[in-house]
Parts: sequence; C-alpha cells; structure tokens
Amino acid sequence: MARPDRRRLLRGGAVAMAAAGLGLTVGAQPQHLPPGTAAALRVPTLRPRVRRLSNGLLVVVLPDTPGAPDAAGNGRAGAGTAAVQVWYQVGGKDDPPGRSGFAHLFEHLMFKGTGHLADEAFDRLTEDVGGHNNAFTTEDTTAYLNVVPSNHVERLLWAEAERMAHLQVGESQLRSERAVVASEFRQKVLDDPYGRLFHAMAPAFWQAHPYRHPVIGRVEELNAASLDDVRRFHATFYRPDNATLIVAGDVDPVRVDRWVDQHFGPLTSPGTPVPRVVVREPRRVHDHRVTLRAPRVPAPAVALMWQAPGAAHADAAALQVAAALLGGGDSARLPVGLVDRMPLAQSAGFSADLLVDGGMLSAWAIAAGAPAPAADAGVDARLSALEVALLRGVHRLAHGRIPIGELDKVRTQLLTEALVARQTAEGRALALGWAVVQRQDAQAADVALAQLQAVRAEDVQRVLRGHVLEVPRVTLRYVQAPRSAAGGGP
Repeated sequence: MARPDRRRLLRGGAVAMAAAGLGLTVGAQPQHLPPGTAAALRVPTLRPRVRRLSNGLLVVVLPDTPGAPDAAGNGRAGAGTAAVQVWYQVGGKDDPPGRSGFAHLFEHLMFKGTGHLADEAFDRLTEDVGGHNNAFTTEDTTAYLNVVPSNHVERLLWAEAERMAHLQVGESQLRSERAVVASEFRQKVLDDPYGRLFHAMAPAFWQAHPYRHPVIGRVEELNAASLDDVRRFHATFYRPDNATLIVAGDVDPVRVDRWVDQHFGPLTSPGTPVPRVVVREPRRVHDHRVTLRAPRVPAPAVALMWQAPGAAHADAAALQVAAALLGGGDSARLPVGLVDRMPLAQSAGFSADLLVDGGMLSAWAIAAGAPAPAADAGVDARLSALEVALLRGVHRLAHGRIPIGELDKVRTQLLTEALVARQTAEGRALALGWAVVQRQDAQAADVALAQLQAVRAEDVQRVLRGHVLEVPRVTLRYVQAPRSAAGGGP
C-alpha cells in the first residue's frame, strides 16, 4: 500500500486547531509526568454502543449527540452527515494459496451487482446525494466506507447487507476488475522506478507468515483466478460473523438499531468456522542479505528491516514515535542527515508497519551522486555507505540526546493527525474500526492516544535498542539488472 506523507504541522497552531474543533483542553504540565512528556490533552473519549447480533455481526454505533424522542417515542433523525462502514476480517494474509492479491481483487469485485443492485450502484447511492464511498484492503482487513446525509443511512445499510449476502459476479466483471488491478500493479510497481523495491520488501522479510505476499499480489496469480475462486472466497469470508458494521455521525441510535435488525438480522452465517491464519513468524537468529536486480533503476537503493511486535503491543506507541523521529517528513533525522547534510541520499525514510500478527521496522535510502566503485567488481560503494549511515542515524537516536522540543514536536504531529481525523464522522468510524481490527475492542479506540502521549525519550531509546540494534536484520539491496536481463520483475 502507498504510504501518504505525514502533514507537517506547527505544534502550537495544530493543537489549537484540533482543540478548538473538538472541544479539547490543553492541560498544564502535570507534576507527575516525567521530563520530556508533552502537556497532556484531555481528549473526549469515544463511547460507542456495541452489540452483537445472533448471526455474529458486530454492530458499533457512535451518534454525535443523543436524539430527542419524537411524539411516537422514536429518536430524532439527524440532518447532518453519517458514516456507514463495514469491516471484514480478511486481508492479504488470507489470500488463497497461489492467489496472492485475491483479497484486494475481491475489494474491487464487491462493487459489482447483486440481485437488486446494478454494477457500481454504490456511486449512485452516495455521490448522487452529496456523499462519497471508498474501500481499502490491508494485510489484516478489508473495509468499505460510505459517507451520506443522515437521511440516507437506512438505504446504505440495506445496500451493504445486500452485497454481503447476494453478490453476483460474472466472467465479464471478473475480467474487467482483473484488468483494473493489473493496471494498478503496473502503475505502482512496474512503472515506478522504486516500486519493485517496496514490493519486494515483504517477500524478503517475512520467513513463514503469509504477510510475505504483498497485498496487491502478483498479476500472473490473479490472472489464474476463476469464478469458482470468487464464489468460494465470498462464502468463506463475507459473512456476518466475520464483519463489523460501524455507523457514526448525526444519527439516532434507536433507529439505527431497528434498521440494522431489519436488514442484517435475517442474514445467516455458515455453520463452519472462519479459517484463520495460525502461522507464527519465527524469531530471526541471523542477518540475511538479498540483492534485487531490476530494470530501469536510476540509482541503487538499500532497505534495512527488523522484526517488530504487533499493533496492540505495549511498545507500539514508542515505535511509532521512533519511526516519526527518524523518517516522518523532510525534517526527520534520516532525511536531514543523509539528504541535506552529507548528502549520500536523494531520499531516505523509516517506517514502523505494525500489523495484527507482528510487525516490520524498515529504514531505506536511495543513493545520490555518481556511481562509486567498490573493492568488489560490479558493486556500487554507495550502497555500503548508505547502510552505515542509516545504522548510524538509528544508533544516535537510541544512544544520544533527544531534545524535548524534538520529541514534543513529533508526538504533537502524530496526536494532531488523529484528532483532526476525528473531527469527521468518517474519521471517528475509522478509529473505531482500527480498534476492532488491532485490539479486538471498539472501546479501546482511545488507548492508542493515551499511550502516544505517555511516550518518553527513554521509551524511544529502549525500543530502538531492543527491536533494532540488538537483533538480526534483513538487508535488501536494489540495483540495476544487467541490460540483457532487465526486462523481468520480482
């Protein structure tokens, strides 16, 4: 998946904006907080109503304000907007054998018709009334997102129940969506000079877990998919007991409950359990090196990767802050050190990809300057220099001084992103969805914010030493293939 650049926000103005929009108070520095801990924000908690239907569907409702009852005792329908989302517990890790990218392909197929809906009907149900819709697939989940005026919520609930139970995909739709995904693969992986590098990181890093198959998949495996594969996948994963329905915004929860019972209540779940990934990634005991040779590589690049815990781990917040300090924007340490000061690289970064079953920390850099011959024939000395520089940058953060202002800035940027997102019904629904996926509890949506605010400099240094400097790593070098063999890909 593409990683959007983080917004670079000034601390004072950003927090004030978020606080004004959400009714927050920036507290004075409490006496019990250790040095280097930012002033605490008293963030209003999300308090969703959570229940589970008899068919296994998890229902999460987060109204903006309680509706006043009308004369019939019903709540007042809102006049604003609402988010309707359905999250399925199926992602790239659940792709069938030999069908990498199938969960992502299926995301596209879910916009095809049913017995009562034409192809692309969700555009008409959302865009034509001033709303919008979208979807995404990750390693762990597939989510379908809708934003509509509040008086259209019931219609979206009916439509989501309809495609959950009665999706109809023919051979022509399968061919067209395979072509769309193949085009996306060419654009993101083959046409981008460094697309092959980032596409190859998961296969090079994961030893046993199916996270090793990139979410976007491989074109040759998608082309082998059949309609039987589609029907089997839908029956296996697209069922009430494998889904979370989230409704947030200007809605009356009493009416939403009634509509959910009406449209989703009659759906049934198979008697068989949902298959789950049970593979556990073994701890790496030795360093591992891989060289990827690809066509049209303007300059060589290197990626260093380390094992990390999952998204719900106690170290997750500190790793998130560490990643932002090292690679979160142009003013982060690795871009400043390797790009602006040396300069060894034309770009550099650091990422903490913390998934449900485990995580990957990665530092990467693309070489700058003219090729530099090394002692080994055919090896560009810039690659070794980049490796040394990346490791030195991590080591300095793990063992050197972290100014309080630098730490506060990064924490504030991360917190502001979360708070700004929560100013919309869609953003609040997304926060609840990720809490269900990563922590199996919608009520835990605020836990990550509290943990983020509590991160101290010594926490950042502890997790870098424990998860990066003191453990084996995978090194992936990305170089130009010999001209005679430069037509292939990963």
